[in-house]
Amino acid sequence: MDIRHVEEFMRRVAESETKTFPAKGKLKVGLDLGTAYIVLVVLDEENNPVACEKQAASVLRDGVVVDYSGALDIVRRLKAKLEERLGRELINCAIAMPAGTESSAKTHSYVAEGAGFEVSAVLDEPSSANAVYEIQDGVIVDIGGGTTGLAILKGGEVVQVEDEPTGGTHLSLVLAGNYHVPFAEAEEIKQDYSRHKEILPVLKAVVEKIATIINRYVKGKDIDTIYLCGGTCCLTGIEKIIEKETGIKTVKPENPFLVTPAGIAMNCQPA
Repeated sequence: MDIRHVEEFMRRVAESETKTFPAKGKLKVGLDLGTAYIVLVVLDEENNPVACEKQAASVLRDGVVVDYSGALDIVRRLKAKLEERLGRELINCAIAMPAGTESSAKTHSYVAEGAGFEVSAVLDEPSSANAVYEIQDGVIVDIGGGTTGLAILKGGEVVQVEDEPTGGTHLSLVLAGNYHVPFAEAEEIKQDYSRHKEILPVLKAVVEKIATIINRYVKGKDIDTIYLCGGTCCLTGIEKIIEKETGIKTVKPENPFLVTPAGIAMNCQPA
């Protein structure tokens, strides 16, 4: 996909949170167990967006499930909502996790299976995002709630995957300290787009740290573009800081939060 197609695709995925689109053939589901949100994206056989549900959650830490029953309850609830909207059962799903946490794949699978899914594919998050971007050469950076993950691609193949513990949670902690408010209120401030211009200078040092993580793995490599995704990338202006710090062109779609779960769904293999 070129960036215009990515933008249109992501616009429809975001729209599918409130609008259910008609589906062609079998359904493909992507389950994204995130540090801040759990998301289910449903695509049809031709990868057209059909429906999406999400819920804020604090049942994972840095990609690892720390509250199994809580995660299971949320996934069951989201699955039931989608099945009610669609009027049909959702059977298969794909899952993904931050790079470097592959040992937690079994727990992620147990959550999906406990909710009534059959897991058909297990991936890492940055590579999942490339199902949407379809880039040949470059780096995908998935900045989630707990970690920053990278997938470096050459000739369309992932040649290196990295992940480090800095993400949206760290931004919220800085906001909580700066404004002297509880963490939950800091999260609300971070997600208020009307305040992004105000808070960006406060968060600049953390974003620069994220850029330093990216630089650590891309410096000296022939990379001309950084493609962003993940909920933390919703921060207005984050791409400009990363581009300035890395010296590499940095782009993000209008809805970076849903890129990874949509890419996970694209990798689902319905029976």
